[in-house]
Amino acid sequence: MSELSYMEKLLDGVEVEWKALSDVAEYVRGLTYSKANESRDGSGYKVLRANNITLSSSTINLDNIKIVKHETKVKPTQKLYKNDILISAASGSREHVGKVAFIDSDIDYYFGGFMGVVRCFPHITSRFLFHLLTSDIFQKYLDEMLNSSTINNLSSSIMNAFPIPIPCPDNPEKSLAIQNEIVRILDTFTELTAELTAELTAELTARQQQYAYYRKQLLTFNDGEVEWKTLKEVALELGRGKSRHRPRNDPKLYGGDVPLIQTGDVRNASHVINEYTQTYSKFGLEQSKLWPKGTLCITIAANIAETTILGFDSCFPDSIIGFVADPEKTTTSYVEYLLTSFKSELQAQSTGSAQSNINLATFERLPFPFPPLAEQQRIVAILDKFDTLTTSLTESLPREIALRQQQYEYYRDLLLSFPKPEVVAHD
Repeated sequence: MSELSYMEKLLDGVEVEWKALSDVAEYVRGLTYSKANESRDGSGYKVLRANNITLSSSTINLDNIKIVKHETKVKPTQKLYKNDILISAASGSREHVGKVAFIDSDIDYYFGGFMGVVRCFPHITSRFLFHLLTSDIFQKYLDEMLNSSTINNLSSSIMNAFPIPIPCPDNPEKSLAIQNEIVRILDTFTELTAELTAELTAELTARQQQYAYYRKQLLTFNDGEVEWKTLKEVALELGRGKSRHRPRNDPKLYGGDVPLIQTGDVRNASHVINEYTQTYSKFGLEQSKLWPKGTLCITIAANIAETTILGFDSCFPDSIIGFVADPEKTTTSYVEYLLTSFKSELQAQSTGSAQSNINLATFERLPFPFPPLAEQQRIVAILDKFDTLTTSLTESLPREIALRQQQYEYYRDLLLSFPKPEVVAHD
C-alpha cells in the first residue's frame, strides 16, 4: 500500500475541527533593540532576523548574526527553544513575510522584533503545524489578509486568527497519531530531497574536478614536445572590441539593430552565446567593430579570461578581446580550452587595484602550447565529452531538486487539505 493510499484510509471518515491558531498555539513576537544596543566586542545575546531564514528550504542559516549587549532587556520567551517555529513577521518584501524555519533543539539564540515564534500546545504536533505554515494554505491566507495593506506586517491578530485543521478533536490520542503520520510522510519527502541534493552535488563536484584534472593533463606538454605560440600568431584576427552604445529607444535605431554583448554576458554564457538583450545602432558601425559569428570573446576586465563563442555577428566593448582562429593553425574550441586551463596564469598578469584587468599587449605576448592541428582536434573531442557530461549534471541538479520539491509540495497540500467549513467559529 502506498503512503498516499495509507493516508487516505487513515483519514477516511475522520472528523476535522478548524480552530484558530490562538486555540492551539502561542504566538510570541521578538525583542526590539536600537543601534545603540548592538554589541561592538562580540559579546551579548545572539539575535536571528529575517535574513537568517532561507526561504527556499525553510531552514535556519547563521549568516550575519546580530549581537546585542547583555544589558539589553530581553524576555525568556524571546529565546529559541526546541520545537519552536520561527517566522518572519515583517519585511520590505511580501515574499519574505511568513517564511518559517523549524527549531530542532534548544539553541543559544534570540529572535528580533520583526520575527515571531509559534509554540504549540500539547494537542498539536509542532512539525504538523510547521508543514501547514509552509503550505499554499497559509500563503493564500496571508495574501488575503495582507492584500489591502501596504505594510507587510504579520500582526498578532492576523497570525492568531489563522485556521488550523485538527483531526479527531474529541480523541486527542488519535488526533496526534494522524498528525504524526502526516509529519512522517512529509519529513520523508524532505529527507529524500536533501539526500538527492547532496548526492547530485557531490557527483557534480567530482565530475568538475575530474574534468579540470584531465583538461590540465591534456594541455600540459614537455619541453620541446610542442610549439609555443602567441594567440596573435595563430589568429586571423585578434583585437579589442569597440562600440558606442546607444539606448534602444534612440530614433537612429530605425532601420535595423546590431547585437551588442557586454562583459557580464560573456561571464554568464555557456560555451556558445546565442541570446542578447542589448542592441547597437547600425548607423554607428563606422565608429565600432562588428565581429563575425564564431569569434571567441575573451574578457580582460573584472573577470579575466571568461570566454564564450559568438553565435551571431555582434559588437562588444573594449573590455572584451575578439579572437578569430586561423583554421590552418588552430581551432576556436582548442583556444577556449587553453584559456580556461591557463586562467590562473592569465589572472596573475592582471593589473589595477579597483578592478583587475589585462591589456591587449600583455595578451599578445603570452605564449601557449600548440601541438599539430590533428592533435588539437583530438584533445577538443575528449574535452567536449567531459564538458557535455558536466553541463548535463549542472543542468540536471536544479531540475531534479525542483521536481522533488514539487512532489513534496503536492503531497503536503493534498494531505493538509481537510474539508473546511465556510466560516470558522472561534472565541
